[in-house]
Amino acid sequence: MKRVLIVEDEALMARMLARVLREEGYAAETSGDGRSGFARATDDSFDLLILDWMLPDRSGLQIVRGLRAAGVGTPVLMLTARDQVEDRVEGLDAGADDYLSKPFALPELLARVRALTRRPHTEPAEATIKAGDLALDPVLHMVRRGDEEIHLTAKEFALLHTLVRRPGRVFTRSVLLYTIWGAPGEVRTNAVEIYVSYLRKKLDREGEPSLIRTVRGVGYTFRPGPTP
Repeated sequence: MKRVLIVEDEALMARMLARVLREEGYAAETSGDGRSGFARATDDSFDLLILDWMLPDRSGLQIVRGLRAAGVGTPVLMLTARDQVEDRVEGLDAGADDYLSKPFALPELLARVRALTRRPHTEPAEATIKAGDLALDPVLHMVRRGDEEIHLTAKEFALLHTLVRRPGRVFTRSVLLYTIWGAPGEVRTNAVEIYVSYLRKKLDREGEPSLIRTVRGVGYTFRPGPTP
């Protein structure tokens, strides 16, 4: 049975969508805000995410960006009253797979759900990531720099994994905070800076540039060390 997560703050709309999808044979679950919806989407394995653009605490656009930055490939159907071409382009560029303007006809919604849940999105276990002299194994949860094994906490590993998967890309502090911690309102706003400091102490070598560079006023990026 295909699993669908509906992130929609309008309770009546969420219940209606869940009921219709269940009648069509889907296992539909709901979340009423962006923060919990993001946490559910990253912790559980869903076949489709139906996501409202306008949420009270975190926009659907921000959620999609956070999921894609975290490597979550679940198909996303964005629901929104915004029907300008620029809005649709922005949503699709952020990582959404399809877009449906409100109000919509249920047969069209179901057709789009069927199309998106038919798409294969399960990926094989990620292989070891190598960047310069650093190797990160996401399955064994191991990090090595050269011949030295680096022991990291779960949060340190998650932060490094996010940066290493896209070397050279600049991640803003807010994207990293939302991607790694999932609930920005419940953690210290300087958590990213603190954990970057922890990683630098464990990864960097005296006399060499830091592997994690600060982009002033923006965020952080990973620059590989020398290739062994």
